[in-house]
Amino acid sequence: MSEDKLALFLKTGSDWARMKTTIPGLFILKLPAYKNNPSRLAVELNPVDESGSPTKKRGLVIRSLQELEEFSKLFQYDKLSSLLKSIDKINPAPKKVKPSEEVLEI
Repeated sequence: MSEDKLALFLKTGSDWARMKTTIPGLFILKLPAYKNNPSRLAVELNPVDESGSPTKKRGLVIRSLQELEEFSKLFQYDKLSSLLKSIDKINPAPKKVKPSEEVLEI
C-alpha cells in the first residue's frame, strides 16, 4: 500500500474511519487524537461477510509491529485452541438474527 495514500487518509479521514485493503478482513483504522497523542493509523483485523463488510463492530486493533509480535506469540499457544473449544462447548448457541426489514420476493 502506498505511504502517500496512508498519509492522506491520516490527514483527511474522519476519526474511527475504516479503509478496506486488498486483503479481506484487514483494514486500516484512523484512531482519534487522545490526550497528548495525535491521530494515528492502526491495522484492524476483523472477519468479513460475503460482501466484504466487517462482521464485528470492532476487530482486533494492532497499533505497531511490536504489538503484532506480542499477539503472534499469544496465538501460538496450543492451550488457546483447547480453551476456546471448552468455551464453545459451554456457551449457549448464538441466537439467529432475523432481518429487520421485509424483503419482497419477486
